[in-house]
Amino acid sequence: MTVLDGIIAGVREDLAEREARTPLAALEARVAEAPPARDPMPAFRAPGLSVIAEVKRASPSKGHLGDIPDPAALATAYAAGGADAISVLTEQRRFNGSLADLDSVRAAVPTPLLRKDFIVTPYQLWEARAHGADLALLIVAGLDQPTLASLHALALELGLTPLVEVHELDEVRRAVDVGAELIGVNNRNLKTLEVDPDTFAALAAHIPDGTVKVAESGLRGPEDAARHAAEGADVVLVGEALVIGGDPAAGVAAMRAAGAAR
Repeated sequence: MTVLDGIIAGVREDLAEREARTPLAALEARVAEAPPARDPMPAFRAPGLSVIAEVKRASPSKGHLGDIPDPAALATAYAAGGADAISVLTEQRRFNGSLADLDSVRAAVPTPLLRKDFIVTPYQLWEARAHGADLALLIVAGLDQPTLASLHALALELGLTPLVEVHELDEVRRAVDVGAELIGVNNRNLKTLEVDPDTFAALAAHIPDGTVKVAESGLRGPEDAARHAAEGADVVLVGEALVIGGDPAAGVAAMRAAGAAR
């Protein structure tokens, strides 16, 4: 069993508990009353480098990253630094996240929010919208092609912007085949947790023009942001470096500035 397989097994167990507590019909009712989702794509397509800043308490590779007693305050700092979107980890076993964190951040900022989780069923997309998310992560490595296609279609139907994540060439092809307009290249192999910073450049060359490209994982500072911008990234997704950096607003601003000249 790969690391990703183990994470998804836990996600399915936790999901079953939530489904027992909250029927799908209840989520559908909340979504029906919710305001429209925010569209991050105009900002992502604008000149310069966009930043998705992440509320991330822990990770399978690094363990505990830092105390985040108030995710809303962290998100507010990200927004002040110019984050174009904010990612909120909601997976609880390996990342210590929760939907409560998503609720807290949604109440604090008008910035588009990404639900960062291991989404494997339609129920999770309804959850994402019901809790105020505007984007949802779909990890190609964790989904067969029919499921990827159906979840991508449902996300669009709900008004969510799907961020389709890849880490090898075949996954790029699969993402393109479902019509993904926002593709994230993860420098971390979720099956082994190894990071290869050359992954983004290798795969970005195979992503069609007009598709927004996101560089994910292993970005330690502005130098890495500038490198990926030069390699074709429109957006960088950064968590750990901002959480532990001490000044999240300045950290976001520095990464945006590093890619401004691309």
